[in-house]
Amino acid sequence: MAIGAVAMKIKVLPEDFVVKEMARLPLVERGPYRVYLLEKKGWNTVDALLRIARAQGVPYRLFSYGGLKDRHAHTFQYVTFKGEKDLSLRKKGYSLTSMGFMDRPMGPDLLEGNEFSIVLRALLPGEGEKIQEQIPEVLDSGFPNYFDDQRFGSYDREMGFMAERLLKRQYNGALQIYLTGIYPEEKREAKERKLFFRQNWGNWSLCLSRAKTTMEKKIFSLLSKNPKAYIEALRLIPKDELSLFFSAYQAYLFNQLLSRLLQSLGLDLIPVPGKVGPYLFYRLLKSEVREYLLPLELPLAASRMKFPDALTERLFRTILEERGLKRSSFNLRKIRQAFFKSTPRKAVVIPRDLSFTLLGADEIYSQREKALLSFKLPPGSYATMLTKRLSIALRGEGTGNG
Repeated sequence: MAIGAVAMKIKVLPEDFVVKEMARLPLVERGPYRVYLLEKKGWNTVDALLRIARAQGVPYRLFSYGGLKDRHAHTFQYVTFKGEKDLSLRKKGYSLTSMGFMDRPMGPDLLEGNEFSIVLRALLPGEGEKIQEQIPEVLDSGFPNYFDDQRFGSYDREMGFMAERLLKRQYNGALQIYLTGIYPEEKREAKERKLFFRQNWGNWSLCLSRAKTTMEKKIFSLLSKNPKAYIEALRLIPKDELSLFFSAYQAYLFNQLLSRLLQSLGLDLIPVPGKVGPYLFYRLLKSEVREYLLPLELPLAASRMKFPDALTERLFRTILEERGLKRSSFNLRKIRQAFFKSTPRKAVVIPRDLSFTLLGADEIYSQREKALLSFKLPPGSYATMLTKRLSIALRGEGTGNG
């Protein structure tokens, strides 16, 4: 995985990117929920638990977890299962180990953060030293707490965000993104089928003839009988799925607000390419800006939001106006299975226990070097955003004045 236009690579091997969840576990001697440590490589959280549920003959819906973990990593996280039966197992790529019992299911509120160990590969001679020089800056001024590209898997390069279409009451377009959005990890057959749907959108009987998933069959069957039943079709989307589309758009608007804020403060910003636009990074912050940004929390988008000051509220209003939206747009009256909820998110984070170690020659990339980056972040912050921040040392841009 290359970062921007520079040579540095991460996630070359699953064991190059280790994530250990930190959580408060109120363990009890015996309780209705059994707690497990889920260790995995090459699987995302949901798929691993679905596979375990099938292997053990139990309902997937009885599992609970605090957050999703990337499949391109070696991850450790806590999950609970409602039931006393020990489901511990070890398979290729994942394992489940019983840790005890709790009186409640696992959830995001129990998370304290994540501990990361990341191998940086394909470094040119001298680049490791350049990155190392950035460590004191990050420890002093942190880095912008953007949502990273992983959050924007549902973004459609041609049609944009499904949630924005819904907010603009463009129900046909929202449904089209939902049924035809193609994701890199999908199999070839699924990509070809979705391309067929997009090319033949509106010919519902023809789309129905190629439908494969239960949801595709339900929606195209409905539209075959009632060609304009877009709202009814959208109401068929499960709450969890729709919530992911909403979260992706909230993340995009948060990133936009944070970028605009940093620009309004007159910082010297260095762009790093991203899936839906560049991420803007500063280096060192002057004391007055640092005192403003470090404790600052910005709200996720919803009809009701609490802004920290007039500046951030004005910037957000401008962003919405540019996109043809208002705060009231987020109150969806016709699609009710999921909703937009505003929660605060830190504008800037400073990693804890940050260390950087040069490891010498890279055994994978000839005449390149590697290094180890270790640190802890609060829940919801992206380790890959820290690697992007450090990558600006290799870009030769910016003066570092903040």
